[in-house]
Amino acid sequence: MARYTGPKRRLSRREGTALFAKDASFLERKGAVAPGQHTGRSRRKVSEYGIQLREKQKTKRIYGILERQFAKYYEIASKKRGNRGEAILEFLETRLDNIVYRLGFSPSRAGARQLVSHGHVQVNNKKVSIPSFRVKPGSTVAILDKMLDNTQVRKSLDGTETLPGWLERKATVGKVLRIPARDEMEQGINEQLIVEYYSR
Repeated sequence: MARYTGPKRRLSRREGTALFAKDASFLERKGAVAPGQHTGRSRRKVSEYGIQLREKQKTKRIYGILERQFAKYYEIASKKRGNRGEAILEFLETRLDNIVYRLGFSPSRAGARQLVSHGHVQVNNKKVSIPSFRVKPGSTVAILDKMLDNTQVRKSLDGTETLPGWLERKATVGKVLRIPARDEMEQGINEQLIVEYYSR
């Protein structure tokens, strides 16, 4: 199971936006300066391809997946009817690790991914340890009771953040009510640029 294990703040600096919650205050303080020794010296205009590439890279990094899997999502989305960009985001939003994060069981997607891969999450009363598992509408997602002793999980459950309208949660059990609408998915992503990148 491949995943990025390098410095996270570096990714936020490269994309010029806070990809992870902890990076927001840092970027406000230091500014969104791209990493590297010669940063800021080049004033070349970014090409159309460069803009598309950065949007694709940003989206991958927000959801914590690598190129091969992301390209596969596009390939599947391109065979579906309707908006390909929204179809890609739909695949990303209905991943099990993202739903665990959205339900408030974990403060970050990386933490949610760890909960899933370590076998602490059940889907329809069956243990699932695959973060990319696609959760269908009507499915229940529960975190095991033994994880209530975990400090991070308890802190997340006590949080007051409101759930998106396509999910509901009671204690440690959540339910996927329907496929999310575009305005309920991750904001700040221009999915059309991603489609243009792969369509070139």
